Amino acid sequence: MFTGLVEALGRVERALEEENGRRFAIRWPGLDPSGPMAMGESVAVNGCCLTVVALDGEVFEVQAGPETLLRTNLGAKGPGGPVNLERSLRVGDRLGGHFVQGHVDTTAELVERRREGEWDFLRFRIDPKWTPLMVEKGSIAVDGVSLTLVDVGEDWFSIMLIPHTMAVTTLGTIRPGDRVNIETDMLAKHVRKLLGKE
Repeated sequence: MFTGLVEALGRVERALEEENGRRFAIRWPGLDPSGPMAMGESVAVNGCCLTVVALDGEVFEVQAGPETLLRTNLGAKGPGGPVNLERSLRVGDRLGGHFVQGHVDTTAELVERRREGEWDFLRFRIDPKWTPLMVEKGSIAVDGVSLTLVDVGEDWFSIMLIPHTMAVTTLGTIRPGDRVNIETDMLAKHVRKLLGKE
């Protein structure tokens, strides 16, 4: 479980093809030595929950299987590619974002980006089967970043980014045509299933 509050902007050091997926070595700059990672812990990489399988100082390794590579933007990440990083939520931590599972639903394409004062407005195109799980002023995770939806259409949604978010996450540099990982609000998913809408 995560909060969608990105802790670090990491970089892919290596991306190695494996028989059933891909293995990534990722650098977490300034990883707190007083709270080192542990083998087997969960880390959200661009909002995708992955398991640490190797450690070497600031560099850790994770593996992504075929389903993960198909459903997320991680398959397009190579050496030097930036990724948002967040360690799992601990009991007693402040919950400043919203509950994020790290189970990416799909990807969306950025189709519009414009500056509005100090903020940036972003509009994304998405498969219309996902928009019923979105509501204006509701929560969404975009590349693992907890954000508030501005507007929702049949096959699109929009968000606004404050300067801090642009400075410390991958969302500060994405451009039209880029794809991002999307996790819709898990409460909306449960309500939809209970209402028999699936």
